[in-house]
Amino acid sequence: MRFRPCIDIHNGKVKQIVGGSLRDEGNSAKDNFASELGAEYYAELYRKDGLRGGHIILLNPPGSEYYNATKAQAMSALKAYPGGMQLGGGINAENAQEYLKAGASHVIVTSYVFKDGTFHRENLEKLVAAVGKEHIVLDLSCRKKKDGYYIVTDRWQKFTDVKLCPEVLETLSGSCDEFLIHGVDVEGKSSGMETELVRMLAGWEGIPVTYAGGIGSVEDLERFREVSGGRLDFTIGSALDLFGGKIPYEKLVNIL
Repeated sequence: MRFRPCIDIHNGKVKQIVGGSLRDEGNSAKDNFASELGAEYYAELYRKDGLRGGHIILLNPPGSEYYNATKAQAMSALKAYPGGMQLGGGINAENAQEYLKAGASHVIVTSYVFKDGTFHRENLEKLVAAVGKEHIVLDLSCRKKKDGYYIVTDRWQKFTDVKLCPEVLETLSGSCDEFLIHGVDVEGKSSGMETELVRMLAGWEGIPVTYAGGIGSVEDLERFREVSGGRLDFTIGSALDLFGGKIPYEKLVNIL
């Protein structure tokens, strides 16, 4: 069980948002925190503390008026910590290599592979051919329906027809190095994790999985350790004191 730090970038600023509030129209989101510091500040901090495998996420789509500013922030973070962080947001087979050359250890992908609500194996195969499975993280972030958790795309705004389950994890694990999975309905709310989702993920034995969503206190983190059996890595964003929350960053660096 390792702490994976994050740098989320929206409208050219490092932010923490309520996950389910993100909308491409109007570049809107409900902010929990907006930093006056650049992305490179956080990347340099994580580098100094030896925290590897965190993620940088571009939250604006390529067509947004803010996309270039958001991308510039991401590139500055990669330069500050080459090889230390993963990057996601608008990744496809054509542009993935650009980010790896800029310093990303992996590219993180959802919408290119789960396009128009359906799994497109041919796109995943193109990505593997372009950069190799060892440089790919599949983001299987999901939202709950009555019969389970379904993968969501396009900055968590659209449901796919793919229900997340151990069989899906097993199938996809042959084409990537890790999974990143946000419990979107609790993301940014510090209201506790998606216990059912965490239990399911921890019960699958395969490649590394990082869970994010809802861990809002030290007590929540201990509960996560208990439910996951220490078999999952985790991300904490809004609840971290770096981003205006209550969980001390130093505690995660020094203890876990």
